[in-house]
Amino acid sequence: MGAGSWGTVFAKILADAGTPVTIWARRASVAAAVNADHRNPDYFPDIELPPLVSATSDPAEALAGADLVVLSVPSQTLRGNLAEWSGLLEPHSTLLSLMKGIELGTTERMTEVIAEVTGAAESRIAVLSGPNLAREIAEQQPTASVVACIDHGRAVDIQKAVTTGYFRPYTNTDVVGCELGGAVKNVIALAYGMAAGMGLGDNTKATIITRGLAETTRLGMRLGADPTTFAGLAGLGDLVATCSSPLSRNHTFGEQLGLGATLEEAARVTKQTAEGVKSCRSITDLARKVGVEMPICDAVERVCHEGLDPRAAVAELMGRETKPETDSLRSDND
Repeated sequence: MGAGSWGTVFAKILADAGTPVTIWARRASVAAAVNADHRNPDYFPDIELPPLVSATSDPAEALAGADLVVLSVPSQTLRGNLAEWSGLLEPHSTLLSLMKGIELGTTERMTEVIAEVTGAAESRIAVLSGPNLAREIAEQQPTASVVACIDHGRAVDIQKAVTTGYFRPYTNTDVVGCELGGAVKNVIALAYGMAAGMGLGDNTKATIITRGLAETTRLGMRLGADPTTFAGLAGLGDLVATCSSPLSRNHTFGEQLGLGATLEEAARVTKQTAEGVKSCRSITDLARKVGVEMPICDAVERVCHEGLDPRAAVAELMGRETKPETDSLRSDND
């Protein structure tokens, strides 16, 4: 459900793994192009989709008989879309979230939104996360990812449905950790991009990744996640890819801010607003709600939404009180 870059590529993965798949596209013209030309003209006009991929702009047609429903829409639109789709879902279908964000206002993770709107049991809801730069996967460059579900058997079923020669999924039962890793990394990637835009070097960038991972781990531990998840593909792996790659919208958007662009100017360069620009507000709201300090995320929020100069943000972060590194990883000693 969703014909954006990641939704389109994930449909390709499913088809390459031998699973027939229907893409729901919001615009009928995109669905028609997929059916006629086996290509998505908006995102990957140069990538041919397998014959097992079809498309429709009718959600009822897309969801009819579907035993695996993959949700790939912008995270802040999920609730509204699900309100329209929930009555069309098969009663025992698996609901797989590809989205990496925290909902504004409620501070809910995407699987929490899915459960609340659809009434589906948590055991039916899974998340896929990891270093998922869509262009590289569309070109069938080898990558790995994580499928997380509290029902491990269901995670294994999804794993089998999406395993190809270029896409290797692992399984996990830590849904909270996988979702938080995917959401927070977008905000840290904005900070990394800002550093790149300001001309700062690899020491600074390594510091942002490492301390960003510490912030993510602290929040995850407070919310009951397994801290080892953040050392894996859904944590460090996704964080490194999103921070360092020019294919990442969050990296590119942050770089524009570091060069002195406004939010509007950065959005024109990236063609759309990066997920982290919205998620930074919901993530810092969640952190404050549960009493976890996240200084990098807080600084990114202030740059994006309060007009703080990125250089002033760096100075503030460097001027903070220093603590033993091991202490700063503990959820009760932020």
